Order: sequence, then C-alpha cells, then structure tokens
Amino acid sequence: MKNKVSLVKILPVMFGFFIMGFVDIIGMATNYVKNDFTNLNDTTVNLISISCFFWFLILSIPTGMLMNKIGRKNTVTISFGFHVLAMCLPIISYNFVSVLIAFSLVGIGNTILQVSLNPLITDVVTNEKLSGTLTFGQFVKALSSFFGPILTAWVAGSILGWKMIFPIYAGLSLLALFWLYLTPIQEKVQEKKNVSIKVTLDLLRDKHIVAFFIGILVLVGVDVSINMTFPKFLMERFHMELTNAGMGNSVYFFARTLGAFLGGVLLMKYSESKFFIASVWIALLGLVLMIFGTSLWFILICVAIFGIGYANLFSIIFALSLKKAPNKANEVSALLIVGLFGGAILPPIVGLVTDTFHTQLAAIILLAIVWIYMIWLMKKVKTA
Repeated sequence: MKNKVSLVKILPVMFGFFIMGFVDIIGMATNYVKNDFTNLNDTTVNLISISCFFWFLILSIPTGMLMNKIGRKNTVTISFGFHVLAMCLPIISYNFVSVLIAFSLVGIGNTILQVSLNPLITDVVTNEKLSGTLTFGQFVKALSSFFGPILTAWVAGSILGWKMIFPIYAGLSLLALFWLYLTPIQEKVQEKKNVSIKVTLDLLRDKHIVAFFIGILVLVGVDVSINMTFPKFLMERFHMELTNAGMGNSVYFFARTLGAFLGGVLLMKYSESKFFIASVWIALLGLVLMIFGTSLWFILICVAIFGIGYANLFSIIFALSLKKAPNKANEVSALLIVGLFGGAILPPIVGLVTDTFHTQLAAIILLAIVWIYMIWLMKKVKTA
C-alpha cells in the first residue's frame, strides 16, 4: 500500500518534467512565426528567445525565496498556471507582440518550474531513490522535447494550422495543475533558510564556479540556437518545407534522449572528467562535419552526433558545481539556473550573423567557434 501511495504522488511530479519540456518548442515556433509574418528577419524573430529566457536571469533566485514562503508544491502549481496562460494567448490574439508576451509567460513559468520541481521530488521519494528519479525526470523532459516537433508537424494541417499546438499544450498544462493540486504531498520540515542573493553571488568568487556558470550560459545558448537554426539550415540547403525541416529537431532531441540514457550507464564506469572531455569533442565533431555536409542523411547524422555529445554536459557541470560548494547547494542551484539566461544572449547574435551573411551556414560556424569555450573548460573540469 505504501508503494502504491508513493506512485500516486510521483506521477504528477514526473508529469511536471513533461511540461518543463514545452519550452523547447521555441525553436519550431520562431520558424513558423517567421513564415507567418514575412516582414520579420532572423534578428527580429530571434527576439522571441530573449522574451523567454530573460526571466531565468531575473526570477531564479527570487523563486527560491518564494518557495521557502509558500512551499514547493504551491510554487510548482503556480508555474503550471503561467504555462496555461502562455499557451492560451496566441489563440486569443495572434501577432508578433502576442507571441513575444506568450513566450515571456512560458519563460516565467519555466523558470519557476526549473527551480522548484527538483526539490519537490525529495518530498515524494526516499534519498536512496532520489538520483534515479531525477534522472528519469530528465528523460521525461527529453521525451517532451522530442515529440514537440512531431506533434507540431502533425497538427499543421488542422484548422488552426501549427498554432493548434498551443491549445494542446494549454490543456496538458491545466491537467498538470489540477493533478498536482489534488495530490496530497507532505513537504518535509525545512530549516528556515532563505536563498540570499548576496550569498549566491558570492559563489562567483570561486574561479571554478565562474567557469562552470559561463559553461551553462554557453550550453544553453548553443542548444537554443541550434534548435532555432537547424530547420532553417535544412530549408536553405535542401529546399525543404518547414513542416518537414522541423522534423530535424526531433532527430536532435532523440539523440539527446539516447545520449542521456547512455550517459547514465557510462558514468557508472568512467569518471565525470573523462566523460566530459569525450562528450565535448564528440559534440564539436558533429558541428564541424555539419558545416561541410552536402547530403541530408549525413547532416541529420551530424546533428545526432552533436546531440549525443551535448546530452550530459549540463548535468556533469551541475554535479561538479555542487561538489565545489556542498554546503551551499541551494545557492549553487539557483545560480546555475540563472545561467539558462544564455538562451537569451546567443540566439539574437546568431540571427544578426545570418542576416549579415545571408546564410544559415554562418550560424553553424559561429556555434562551432563558441563551442571552443567548452574545450577550454576541460582544464577546469580536470581540477574540479
């Protein structure tokens, strides 16, 4: 009976990871929005990423403070509410401004969710099962990201066109909200310790933490940029329709899902530093080969290689950062979530570069150059 009750509590929390994956639809959305509003160039349409990921910079630490006041479950429930509002807006009014506002709400909701969902898991599973449950949660998120482009392509022929994805996501977010709200979860009594902005920023005095924080900025920036650029790259090189080109993102997310599964197995046998180094080189190989690829299948294999290499880098940096400051785990977590702001920094630069050179190939080359930071980060990982 006890296991059955635990399962009842775990399932709505796991569904939260599926909602967390909705943010990855931003890549497909920017391409469809550019198609719908022909006056937009890449520089302008990539402002959508700023409207979304800007909130990770502003709200990550305050969300930690809010969580201490109203509880983890209530904080996660609020995040679902923001997702519902976000997904309803483009259906009520569809223009570029409403899309910017909608993805701002997605960014707010996802920031709150990223900060509060992982701690909530500690209230529904034992410490012995915590690591496995967190890993499974990331797998669920990856599945959500993988199915997003497929679902978008499938509904593209409906009455609302690709925008049908919004009411579907709104319904799923509403389901998540009521499911968690109606699930009784007894939160553990915590020592009243607020996540302080000053204490969090003091972590940047550690050179390793600074290097890892910038690593998160780079990782998220490159991820969002490849998510936005790859369909346009396929359209430019092979004259594909957007519906078909968008499936390239599913190849990328499938590779990340597979890479995360393989990483969970291999990290049991190999050190984090060795695995990190191998992953960085594999990802760079995928980017470089993509630049020179001329075959559709070859380029799809290249993005899969990049996805497999990319898959575990965030979690390795996260784990190494926590080991550097084990007594400040809350502050380290909040700081690294701030690093997701990288998704607002790099994509507009990528858009400016593609508009300047009039080719998506320039974006891929830029991402390969930015990736050099991850090669430099190897020496910090070795000494962490």
